[in-house]
Amino acid sequence: MNIRRIWSNVWPPLLAVILFLFIWQIATSLFQIDKWMLPSPTDISREAAAEGAGLWTHTQATLKLMLLGFSIGTAVGLLVAFTLHYIPFLRKALYPLIILSQNVPIIALAPLLMIWFGFGILPKIIVITLVCFFPIAVAAMDGLSRTDHVMLDYMRMAGASKWDIFIKLEVPYALPAIMSGAKIAATYSVMGAIIAEWIGASKGIGYYMMLQKSSFRTDRIFVAIAIIVTISLAMFLLISLLEKWLIRYHPSER
Repeated sequence: MNIRRIWSNVWPPLLAVILFLFIWQIATSLFQIDKWMLPSPTDISREAAAEGAGLWTHTQATLKLMLLGFSIGTAVGLLVAFTLHYIPFLRKALYPLIILSQNVPIIALAPLLMIWFGFGILPKIIVITLVCFFPIAVAAMDGLSRTDHVMLDYMRMAGASKWDIFIKLEVPYALPAIMSGAKIAATYSVMGAIIAEWIGASKGIGYYMMLQKSSFRTDRIFVAIAIIVTISLAMFLLISLLEKWLIRYHPSER
């Protein structure tokens, strides 16, 4: 039953991707498009196989950077959300500034971080953290604000402490929203890692893309794009599985 349900959700997008790749392959052959301008899917596959060992090294570097940045960004986002939720004055003072901070392009901020903190791992982690913490913080604050007020009043009248209310009521109500924010942050973390590697790195998929761009190896750039998409989808699916495991029962559905 579960396998049939999963397959019913998987086959429509899978069919669309196969059809898109088929049309792409036919179009590059039919119109004789130069490989340096738009390689065919078979050209990209051959290049991926030929570059396998080197690509895995770059992919590992990006994965380590992305996972570390995502973990820190998630922790910072949750800390900000919980703090602003319990201190309304801080929320009024800082929430607009948090929103404004997202209007600064990361690609413009990253060089400044490199100047301030050097070319080590710290500025790269800061870039990914800045990208990830916002969706987590906003989603968590929204989820905490949706706590059932009837249950909240009941627990207060029963003499529950703030910590008990937070752990047993507010967090369970906020968890679906937090996981939705985590899905967004997970995909953003890949983008953040790539941008950080563009600015300054000696390995990683972003670094690999910059090298291939300089040599006009469009086929290898598409290989890097395919890896980025695969990592993003894998992160999204992992968070979705974690969400199903954590949220077996949503209080608001009673």
